[in-house]
Amino acid sequence: MTETPRQPTPIAIVGVGKIARDQHIPAIAADPRFELAATVSRSGGVDGVENHASVEALLEARPDVEALSLCMPPIPRFNAARAAIAAGRHVMLEKPPGATVAEVLTLDRMSRDANVTLFATWHSRHAAAAGPARDWLAEKRLTGIRVDWKEDVRKWHPGQDWIWRAGGLGVFDPGINALSLLTAICPVPLHLTSATLSVPENRATPIAADLEFSDGEDLTAMAAFDWRQKGGEIWQIEVETDAGTLSLTEGGARMFVDGTERGLEDPGEYPDLYRRFGDLLADGASDVDPLPLIHVADAFMLGRHLTVEPFED
Repeated sequence: MTETPRQPTPIAIVGVGKIARDQHIPAIAADPRFELAATVSRSGGVDGVENHASVEALLEARPDVEALSLCMPPIPRFNAARAAIAAGRHVMLEKPPGATVAEVLTLDRMSRDANVTLFATWHSRHAAAAGPARDWLAEKRLTGIRVDWKEDVRKWHPGQDWIWRAGGLGVFDPGINALSLLTAICPVPLHLTSATLSVPENRATPIAADLEFSDGEDLTAMAAFDWRQKGGEIWQIEVETDAGTLSLTEGGARMFVDGTERGLEDPGEYPDLYRRFGDLLADGASDVDPLPLIHVADAFMLGRHLTVEPFED
């Protein structure tokens, strides 16, 4: 008997900003398992797609929309996700999955109780080198880790004031990408031991951060995040092992072992996120890992605050 092909899952995007337009909308359009059925946006939404003023309005008007992809900033995301889960809809969370760790754990519990899929995404874990790097490191003894994640905030977050308010994460907004990639490839668990957070005197969140991690034994990992980078982005992780040095560059798009580049297949981070979401929906499963956010929370708990010059956009 020939199986009837499943109809695409109607999905709505909540928060139609730069990341939604640059990444989510093209990824949905390219995936036959999804159909962009609606949006929630106060900025006009997407041409040719039904738009709603609030999540609640969407949920009431469109019971056929099975899944929501939440792309708004982290602070309002919890209430939107909670409403969607309570209405029996599946939810995909842009990173970070919440403003606090407790929010993420609460949503995880709610989704399980409601028997709906919750996918807390970390797009850097879907970089081309993430899987190959994890496999290469699996049987190695790690002797040192260095992370450098530096970019120009004016280029990547122009005029976005929310990132500088409490809960906006500051430089950890990109820095959490590094932490999500590191925790995906590292074969041993790490915990934060110290942090220095450089906070502009006119802002509430850091513009730079220096972190140190340990595995509790003899492995040390150092990370430097900075939003004052000029002359091109630096998104790289270097891992020294007893069998050579692994280097990931360009946010995990490229991989080198002892300076020699390895060839990689690259479907694209966001297309692969929606592939994973489709698989979770088909399996009736969820994927919620708060560890990168826990590391950020630890940095704010342990971090020594250093006041630096004001930042003006």
